[in-house]
Amino acid sequence: MSARWPAFRRLVWALLLVLLVLPLGCQSSPAPPVDPALLAFLSAARSSHHKADAAERSQDPKLAMAALDDLVHGPRPGSGTEPPEVAEVLADTWARLADLRSARGQFDAAFADVDAGLALVPAITYFRGHLLEVRGLVHERRAAERRAAGDEAGAAADEKAAIAAFDEAISLQGAVIERALGEGAP
Repeated sequence: MSARWPAFRRLVWALLLVLLVLPLGCQSSPAPPVDPALLAFLSAARSSHHKADAAERSQDPKLAMAALDDLVHGPRPGSGTEPPEVAEVLADTWARLADLRSARGQFDAAFADVDAGLALVPAITYFRGHLLEVRGLVHERRAAERRAAGDEAGAAADEKAAIAAFDEAISLQGAVIERALGEGAP
């Protein structure tokens, strides 16, 4: 299991907690109802990632990818107008799929996964930056495979694309940090 995924779990747990506590907050006005479809989706997402973790520990990458594929292609609340939490969980899942596929040399599928995730998070967010980081990783892995096959020109092109993706991720995450610090400033 990659070190990145515990952050995903913390996000899902935090979102669940917020959704459960919201009705308890302000008693002077009607509390917003907890969206059962959103809670069910977040629970299913958490279970899908746990299943993928277990499959990875068992050295079964096909099962890990299948669990995550089921999530990204399964039912979701608000189909077409997903709540931000749904788009973010799905974007993170697409990033994990791209990581798994590229580690197995499935580069075209991995790039398609990154693109699918980026379509869900067009704004400046951690999730978009993470997808850009994974795009760089896919290029790095493909460069290594091309170099091993004697394709120096292809490897050099992928290394250049990896650096560009990492630069874009760094810039975007810098903007996320600046925005967050600006919001927290007195």
